[in-house]
Amino acid sequence: MSKSSSTEIIIDGRDDQAIRQAVQVLREGGLIGFPTETVYGLAANVENENALRRIFVVKNRPTNHPLIVHIADATELDDWAIDISPAAYELANQLWPGPLTMLLRRNKRISTVATGGRDTVAIRIPDHNVALRLLHEFNGALAAPSANRFGKVSPTTAQHVLADLGSDVDLIVDGGPCAVGIESTIIDMTATAPQLLRPGGIAIERIESILNTHIEYSNENPRAPGMLESHYAPRCLVELVESSDAAIKRAQVLRHTSRKVEVLDYSHDVDVFAAKLYEFLRAADRHGCDVVVAVLPSAVGLGQAIRDRLYKASTTRPNPYSN
Repeated sequence: MSKSSSTEIIIDGRDDQAIRQAVQVLREGGLIGFPTETVYGLAANVENENALRRIFVVKNRPTNHPLIVHIADATELDDWAIDISPAAYELANQLWPGPLTMLLRRNKRISTVATGGRDTVAIRIPDHNVALRLLHEFNGALAAPSANRFGKVSPTTAQHVLADLGSDVDLIVDGGPCAVGIESTIIDMTATAPQLLRPGGIAIERIESILNTHIEYSNENPRAPGMLESHYAPRCLVELVESSDAAIKRAQVLRHTSRKVEVLDYSHDVDVFAAKLYEFLRAADRHGCDVVVAVLPSAVGLGQAIRDRLYKASTTRPNPYSN
């Protein structure tokens, strides 16, 4: 597949011709960046193993780290998973389309290349008009991790994808900024009792209410995306504090050491925090920031997912300014 210049690979997802062009790239085994309500994904035809392997190469992603499979409608779930529980169907009926990913038993139609060698598959339906139009037009499933290099800050605009991947992606479908701004919640529905693998855009409290059960958090092994200790990391250091006052004081101390410091504090509004988190971290890198001092929101609802991302962004390397 011939490469376009960087100024040509971003196309307007509102245009029907653009959707058809993206589908053609996918059918030819190419990779596209596309929008969801959470972050931009790097998509390939889930039934094309060569395209799937290229995702791992482009992202520099470990091959045992599973990809999320995106489908267009809950009626397609049986095409891609088996042994689906009534509880899983209930979550699909109530929360899809939306930022919920369910880990299910893999239908053999899905290659283990997409599942990191496992017999489970992570599936979701994105709540984004452009993504859904693309999936319906493609008439299949797309494997799509975030459209960035592995472990780095996730992209929430088409320009972020271009900046990260450049000509390594064949086409980028622009659907505007992502509304939610952080990745989907991942629930393991293959265990005896559901387990939370990654907090995300759907609050665990809402899932517990639907299933009428308490859901435990599990961080054993990378059974799903985003489960590694270090992830979502900018180049600058990230320090975490529990209050706005603490952030101001810490920033003053760091600035006295001639470090360029930014304070990240949307703790009063978790929806805004989630939507702005990755853009803030990217901007800090662009502006040559040395340290971001981030105020942790309350660990309730979406705040739990934000805290998860901030903890992982802050554990990339020892902080020489921590004293």
